[in-house]
Amino acid sequence: MYADDETVRRILQDTGDTWAVVGLSTNRSRAAYGVAEVLKRFGKKVVPVHPKAEPVHGEQGYASLADIPFPVDVVDVFVNSELAGGVADDAVAVGAKAVWFQLGVIDEEAYGRTRAAGLAMVMDRCPAIEIPRLGLRR
Repeated sequence: MYADDETVRRILQDTGDTWAVVGLSTNRSRAAYGVAEVLKRFGKKVVPVHPKAEPVHGEQGYASLADIPFPVDVVDVFVNSELAGGVADDAVAVGAKAVWFQLGVIDEEAYGRTRAAGLAMVMDRCPAIEIPRLGLRR
């Protein structure tokens, strides 16, 4: 297990409200699109990060984490496991407070590096599942 309930709860409630969602595009059939909607309803500012840099859910998109001109609290990662470690490293570089790897996104070395850098991290979990499971409200 890559995060206990207390870590999940802390990231969702106390780590900050600006979430960069890496892999979020205008494609409504992708999981990132629906999860971003849940995060917005939960009171988070969702920042789309995708090579196309498209606006999604009314928020300006950016091609990379480094392109975002304001602080990001949590980086939510929807890319495949082979690319996820680089995104976690980028999250550390931009000063994020936490990294969240979605269901099926697993990179144990990236988990170790991210935790060693002082960031909270969740791996192989989904906030759209965790929010109701933990009974969280905003």
